[in-house]
Amino acid sequence: METRNVPTPSAGTAALAPDPHRPAPHVPPRTLRARRRRPAVLAMAVALIAAGGLGGAALYTSSGQRIAVLAVARDIPMGQAVTADDLVVAHIAGDPLLRPLDARDRARTIGLRATTDLKRGALLLKADLTAEPVLRPDQQTVGLAAKRTQLPATRLQPGLQVLVVSTPDAKGDQAAGRTPETIAAVVVTVGRVDSDGSQVVDVAVPSADGPRLALWVSSGRFQVILAPRAGAPAPAPSTSGTTAADGNAGAVTPPAGTPTGAPSGKASPKSGTGGGT
Repeated sequence: METRNVPTPSAGTAALAPDPHRPAPHVPPRTLRARRRRPAVLAMAVALIAAGGLGGAALYTSSGQRIAVLAVARDIPMGQAVTADDLVVAHIAGDPLLRPLDARDRARTIGLRATTDLKRGALLLKADLTAEPVLRPDQQTVGLAAKRTQLPATRLQPGLQVLVVSTPDAKGDQAAGRTPETIAAVVVTVGRVDSDGSQVVDVAVPSADGPRLALWVSSGRFQVILAPRAGAPAPAPSTSGTTAADGNAGAVTPPAGTPTGAPSGKASPKSGTGGGT
């Protein structure tokens, strides 16, 4: 009689064995699961494309917007005051990297000085202008230690044009036939007034006149006068020696006691004649 050993199934093996009485689960094919996920991906892609399009349109609109700014109409040298003819309004596309002066600042820009050489067609920036006088490369600054009597009564201000006149010994100049010398200058800085009335004023002069003006200051023989302003009316001529009746220059008023209508120093034809009729 032959004996055979049959292994007894374990608990795990029994669990994995299919139950003949339970139907097998239905597993959807892979193609069907892919079709279910595709609409969501398409919707997300469409949303991203729309967002990108809107952002690009907004960027194009902002960069394509044109604004009115100030530009240079003609060359302006360094230190020169800006006039209305030096400016022109230009329309450019707005760019955050460019910050030119707005066209509405035109009135406030006139009268300011160029801090550098400005070329025609360049956009005008805030750093290109200043209210203070600008020292050009061909100028020097000289300090005038002036007394109260050496300055005009009008208060000096930066940018004001003045004339510095040499005032050496008048007798020596007359004997040598010399006339006072004059140097044109522009006030740069005005110091405070000391207790004795003296004041230090820095002026800008051409480089060739700087040493000469320094000698005048060291000797103390100079006078500061205001330069004539452009467009100022000329002073009226003197009216001395002109009669108010006829207004003819050079007419002489007859001396007192002279008869009216009779020339001075001559007798009347009816007076002083001898013999009767």
